[in-house]
Order: sequence, then C-alpha cells, then structure tokens
Amino acid sequence: MVYFRLIFVLFCISFLSNAQIKKEFSYNHIVGKSNYFLNKEPKHGLIPKVADSFNSMKAAAKLDGIEIIMISGYRSFNDQKNIWNKKFLKNELNGFSVDENIKKIIEYSTIPGTSRHHWGTDIDIVDGSYNIDGDVLITEKFYGNGPYVKLRKWLDKNSHKYGFYQVYTNDKNRNGFKHEPWHYSYAPISIDILNLFLELDLKKIFISNKIMGASYLDSVFIKKYKEEFVLGINSYLKIKK
Repeated sequence: MVYFRLIFVLFCISFLSNAQIKKEFSYNHIVGKSNYFLNKEPKHGLIPKVADSFNSMKAAAKLDGIEIIMISGYRSFNDQKNIWNKKFLKNELNGFSVDENIKKIIEYSTIPGTSRHHWGTDIDIVDGSYNIDGDVLITEKFYGNGPYVKLRKWLDKNSHKYGFYQVYTNDKNRNGFKHEPWHYSYAPISIDILNLFLELDLKKIFISNKIMGASYLDSVFIKKYKEEFVLGINSYLKIKK
C-alpha cells in the first residue's frame, strides 16, 4: 500500500511540474511573441534564472582574464522573420530557387517561430577583451589564432558548471545547422521548452505568419527539419527519456 501511495505522489509531482511548465511557457513565449521580455534587464532579455547563471559565469571568466559579452540573447518572432525574409529576398535576386534558397538560409538561420533565441534561454557570446571590426560571430575566430580561442577553451571546461551547453557542436555526426562555437543554451530550462516546442503545429505557424517560402515548408520538410535541425543539437540539451 505504501509503495502504491509513493508512486501516486511521484505521479502527481510530475504532473504538477509539467502543468507549471506549460503555464509559465505559453505558446506565445515559445514562438517569440510574448511580451514577457519587453523592458527586461539585461537588455538582451533573458529569463531571470538564466540571467543570474550567465552573470555568475561571466564573473568567473573575468577572474581568468576573459570578458564575456552577449551579442544576442532574446530574439522576437518579428526579428527572426526580418532576418529570414531579408536573406530570402537577397538569395531570390541572386537566382536561387525556393528549394535552394531555404537550404542556404538554414545553414545558420532558423525559420521564424523555431529559433531557440525566442525562449530567453540561449545566448551568443564572444570575448569583449578584443576589439574586432565586422561580424564577430564567425567560426574561424574561435579556432587557430583567432581572438576567441581562449574563450572557447574556457567554455569547454567550465560552461556546464553554470548550466550552459554549446548548442550546435563540432560533432561530425550531428545533423542540422552548422557549428556555432558562440551559441550556448541554459539546459535546466531550455530542455523543458524544447519538449513543449515539439508539440507545436509548425505548418500552421509558417502559413499564418506569411513567412517567405512557406508553401515549400510542407509536412515532409517539417518532419526532416525537426529531426535534423531542431534536434540536431548537443545531446545534453535533448529531452531525457
């Protein structure tokens, strides 16, 4: 009898936990349409617990001579849509077919509504100790004689202590987006949001929001996109079954 009561209690705790997660992270939050991040500090907009962990990691890195700065944190649906449509139009003018266009864009950029940056758990970071002109989020700058090698090595050793894991690793067996040594995610929260995200009707999101190329994003494409791109991530950031 005691055993069955224990099982029942554990089931209720699990149920309440899932219910709380769904209540806190609504549909609008997951797809980047929430007002939650408006006027939030820091200015890049992170969930408070994520911001606290980031600040702790930043302080620890500073003791080792590394000045972590956030290039990008929260990104709204409209921000991602502008990025997507701008790239789509540019590629279209260069003669890309719709198929070629989308494949080119998703080498690095997510489809609006599917970006992890919508969640307030993900960050793009560099070492602010270096003044670099132009685009700083370039893979080569994190390797060889690049300015962010020290940062990358420090993160490889320490980021997990603060709950952060590199999302798109350099694992050759990983599918999806290309390697991004600057992109980290706060696992204690992002894993739960990913679980909710996978329940969404992506086709409806793409069509209703007039994303360029949406007609090409059919059920076959979406299934492959989820398997290879959404789930083509660090194993530490995947749902634990």
